[in-house]
Amino acid sequence: MNLKTRFLLLTGIFIALTATVLVMAFSWVAEDLVERWGRRLAEKQVLYDKARTLQPLMREIALARQMAESGPIRAWLRDPGNAALAKPALAEMESYRRNFRDRNYFLAARATGRYYFNNADNEFAGKEFRYTLSQSNPDDAWFYALLRGNRDMHININPDTKLNVVKLWIDVLIRDGNQVLGVVGTGLDLRRFIHEVVDVPQTGITSLFVDHNAAIQLYHDPRFIDYASLVKSAQERKSLDLVLDRPEDRQAIRAMMAGLVSGGDPVVSRFVQIQGKRYLAGIAYLPEIDWHEITLMDLDVLVPKKDFLGLVLAFLATLFVALLLFNMVINRILLRPLAVLDNAMSKVQEDKPLDLPSTGVVSEIARLFGHFQRMARAVHEERENLEHLVAERTKTLDRLTRLDPLTELLNRRGMRAALEHEMSRAQRLGHRFGVIWLDVDRFKEINDTLGHAVGDLALLAISDRIRRTIRQYDTAARWGGDEFIILLPETDIERLGTLCERLRARVAE
Repeated sequence: MNLKTRFLLLTGIFIALTATVLVMAFSWVAEDLVERWGRRLAEKQVLYDKARTLQPLMREIALARQMAESGPIRAWLRDPGNAALAKPALAEMESYRRNFRDRNYFLAARATGRYYFNNADNEFAGKEFRYTLSQSNPDDAWFYALLRGNRDMHININPDTKLNVVKLWIDVLIRDGNQVLGVVGTGLDLRRFIHEVVDVPQTGITSLFVDHNAAIQLYHDPRFIDYASLVKSAQERKSLDLVLDRPEDRQAIRAMMAGLVSGGDPVVSRFVQIQGKRYLAGIAYLPEIDWHEITLMDLDVLVPKKDFLGLVLAFLATLFVALLLFNMVINRILLRPLAVLDNAMSKVQEDKPLDLPSTGVVSEIARLFGHFQRMARAVHEERENLEHLVAERTKTLDRLTRLDPLTELLNRRGMRAALEHEMSRAQRLGHRFGVIWLDVDRFKEINDTLGHAVGDLALLAISDRIRRTIRQYDTAARWGGDEFIILLPETDIERLGTLCERLRARVAE
């Protein structure tokens, strides 16, 4: 085996070893990058899903609470036998029915056990009384469980066999001091709610919701939903254990849920195994409805490793070409001169004239360094592009969690962050700042008389006037409903008063 053959063999071994180490190192880096990106994406996705879920529910809950505070309804339930009180109470319930999203309501009276219901088709107008609840009837156990639980509000997914409907029920206790007069609320169509909130087409992302007992309340597969969780024992519930493969994942998720309830980070995450496949589970607590939202992310789908394959192959191909060039250079500057020297030595032995030709050596090594520099630059640029893409998507998701979707002003979460930042800055620099809180008068009358679509237009008009009135560096937010907050850095009380009056006048116009 001559020197050239040995050198080519050594070069081949070096290429194989380098490629193996490179693939292993690149795989580790890619895995770490995908995992870190996935955790950040999970946090933003969970907060987004949380806001998207609560948005339709909070309005219905607020209406149900208002209905539970209705004077005519409570007066009737105090004296259910009084026919004169029944008429205004039923009219009041009918007005709320028209405002509920699915145009239905129910009322269950504690004293008589009578159950009233009307649906979107106004099918039971004049015959709202449907049946009488009984403690001996298992189908009515939800009502008595709510009374025993004594919780002001509860969300329950339950089939009503007598009405032949399956809904997501919002249950609110009607109180008269310390006395519970009954339960009132509305029901959302379960299939439509799952389609709008849970079954949103997001490739590689699945959401599910569980109650404080980990019983599944919403899931894209209705077979896993635990209907009527309120009246079931722990052994009867369809819990999160049905979805997770490993016992250690079940214990860890329950511990994380308990930690979220007690406070701390708004979102936690962990890798779990479901049907033999690894998912990144992001978890958030929804205290408004006492549920947990769990977002399952398949990182192999969201960021498939095969997307990195082209980069790896390009890197390996470039490395192979560079080593081939390196071999050619070595052949020219080392092996070929050695061959000339060997030939010359043969001529000396044969006593022939010695004539050593020029080897023609030039600076090929400098060109080889240039190849590696270009390869390193290519890898660096590809990584920067990938990190830029991750940063842009994270920035977009962060923006969605801080803006009110209707007015595009900051939402409550975004304003809280702005207030905390300004307070810290004011304490550090000794500056003053001002806060204006605005509440729209008689806004409910607009919604009740003209409809919520017109109410939304009114909110958009008000937010537009706020933008035009405040300074460029002031910050405005929709605090909730018809309430707005404006943050004014480095201002005084006169400026606040002037701006308040100007805003009031422009909105009044």
